[in-house]
Amino acid sequence: MFANSRSIATRQVGPHPRLKEIVARHLREPYRRAPSAAGRHAFDSIAARLAAAPFVLDAGCGTGASTLALAREFPDSLVLGVDKSITRLGVSQRAFEHRARAGAAPDNMHLLHCELVDFWQLAAEAKLRCTYQFLLYPNPWPKPEHMMRRWHAHPVLPAVLALGGAIELRTNWRIYAEEFAQTMAWVGRKAPLEQMPLTQPLTPFERKYAASGHALWRCIAQSPGR
Repeated sequence: MFANSRSIATRQVGPHPRLKEIVARHLREPYRRAPSAAGRHAFDSIAARLAAAPFVLDAGCGTGASTLALAREFPDSLVLGVDKSITRLGVSQRAFEHRARAGAAPDNMHLLHCELVDFWQLAAEAKLRCTYQFLLYPNPWPKPEHMMRRWHAHPVLPAVLALGGAIELRTNWRIYAEEFAQTMAWVGRKAPLEQMPLTQPLTPFERKYAASGHALWRCIAQSPGR
């Protein structure tokens, strides 16, 4: 069924008590993980194009439905959808080819099969900059002991921040959004939390969560200096 999403089940009743400590450690200590060979190969295939013009990142784009919508919203920018699932990207690629045959595919959209952590690390290493990053319904990892798997508490956070641009997070778990907003405040970026009306959904998840009666939350961290 379509409207069958379960509510987030967690022992957390608010932002994780160790969040600030963990974020401070990530900002202080370099992430020593080495990107994979496959990640480097994928990144190298698009790096020159990303360095040549402003781009928008759809991080964890899934089937690319959001990437397509963003490509239409940002017609003057390359919109890059990155996902680790070749299966989900395959669904998107077939849909994109169908639209291309019908003359309805935007030429500023590109999909990349790559681990996000690899991409962010390599983008930071290459000193790339983007105009906007979208984190549309990331895995919330609701168990308290998995807090460091959430993007705002992950060791890759400094690389995410280094890529620049505004960062928009969407989720159906308010605590995740609250933690993200707090983290952005600690690094000097305003990210007000708001409940989001379902007027122009970017992902199938938005439609499903809303149909299941979930509240939808959004934070937009403005670019540094704004």
